[in-house]
Amino acid sequence: MQSFVDYVKIYFRSGHGGPGIVSWRREKFVKLGGPWGGNGGRGGHIILEGDPQYWTLLDLKYRKHIHAEAGEPGGKNNRQGKDGADIILKVPLGTVARDADTLEELAEITEAGQRVVILQGGRGGLGNSAFKSATRQAPDFAQPGEPAEERAVILELKLLADVGLVGFPNAGKSTLLAAMTAAKPEIADYPFTTLVPNLGIVRHRDFQSFVMADIPGIIEGAAEGKGLGTQFLRHIERNAVLLFLVPADAESVSGNLNILLQELEQYDAELLDKSRIIAVSKADLADATLRKAIKKQLKGVDFIFISGVSGEGIQTLKDQLWSKLTETQGL
Repeated sequence: MQSFVDYVKIYFRSGHGGPGIVSWRREKFVKLGGPWGGNGGRGGHIILEGDPQYWTLLDLKYRKHIHAEAGEPGGKNNRQGKDGADIILKVPLGTVARDADTLEELAEITEAGQRVVILQGGRGGLGNSAFKSATRQAPDFAQPGEPAEERAVILELKLLADVGLVGFPNAGKSTLLAAMTAAKPEIADYPFTTLVPNLGIVRHRDFQSFVMADIPGIIEGAAEGKGLGTQFLRHIERNAVLLFLVPADAESVSGNLNILLQELEQYDAELLDKSRIIAVSKADLADATLRKAIKKQLKGVDFIFISGVSGEGIQTLKDQLWSKLTETQGL
């Protein structure tokens, strides 16, 4: 799927302010009319607006240069010039805007309808009538409009989900998401089936619900850019609770879990401070002997056996996730 885009770089320019003008009042019955030049209009802003109907930055992928309109010059008879039209770009919730050169954060869009001006349009210049005073009756000058702002901006999407699934490729994340939600991710028995994040709504008891994200699989060295690298690790930053998934048929369940924890720590040590639940997936493949061996490997670690195929442990997992979310988010 190429429809999911979570990173774009765009060169923005706001609108130049319109100039004020020099003009004089000239009417049949008015002698020596004073200054009457109007102010220029404001240049257009560049604005980001959060829209929950958008889930990707695809619409902006091919828009490399975006320029707002300039303000119009002031007019005779003290008329104000028309403001340049603002450019309003609708973006998914979770979008972060950064200066491409300094990486300074300019805006973070997290709410529907939230608007942030990331580049201001230039102010319109004052016409000569604005400079009239008791000591200056006939000013013969006006201001030019302020210049536009220009900058390259990186827009980066970080998914807003309550629970993030963390695991190696083929750990059963897509199967679990499909079992717990109405989402229909691609499921197959080979690594990297999931190449884009999938979101699903988990229905809980008493009509409660929360959002779960299936993040594409991490591999050893992901924090250094291997495999899908950090391309999707950033989505984990937004999750309130992390669900670590280690398959029962892994060569070493404890080894897999340790690598996952190490990769997150290398990417951002603060991720390890998040609430987390550990689940051993594909429990339908684990007989009593294997389960005993896994319990021995994970001695001292709280975990749950689950299966997206047989349904084992799914309701218990939902209850545990809801309890964690209640603690962290006050749901």
